[in-house]
Amino acid sequence: MFALELDGLDEAAARLDGCPAALRAALAAKAVELAAALADRVRTDKLSGGVLNVRSGALRDSIAAEVSTDGDGVAASVASTGDVKYAAIQEYGGKTAAHEILPAKAQALAFVVGGALRFARKVEHPGSVIPERSYLRATLDEMSGDIVAALADAAAELLERA
Repeated sequence: MFALELDGLDEAAARLDGCPAALRAALAAKAVELAAALADRVRTDKLSGGVLNVRSGALRDSIAAEVSTDGDGVAASVASTGDVKYAAIQEYGGKTAAHEILPAKAQALAFVVGGALRFARKVEHPGSVIPERSYLRATLDEMSGDIVAALADAAAELLERA
């Protein structure tokens, strides 16, 4: 007959039972850090002259990071929030339809043509083709290796302690 006795089996089992929750917590904490770094890089590099120049700062100010957890895992997103209508067309490119431009706060539009100031009650815009100027996907692509390594390191560190 063969008998095996293990000391500390109950303690080891309890530590391993806590690993999924601890791993989710460690990955969530790392995801918060990484998402903030990604959002910061989008704002300071891509939207401050790297891909797009700042005019009003509305797009740059709309970039936000969010991390959520559920029973299955951790999800992080970095996106333009709020009402920045041109965010998607700058990221993906596209076409705008022909449309009228009307004055919003005055009775006429004012603009300079050939060095002379001109006024008009409306302008017929022919539409535009906007090229892709990826600021979100390009930054994620640049940082993806570092993100994967940081998440793997966080998981390995937790498992070493368990």
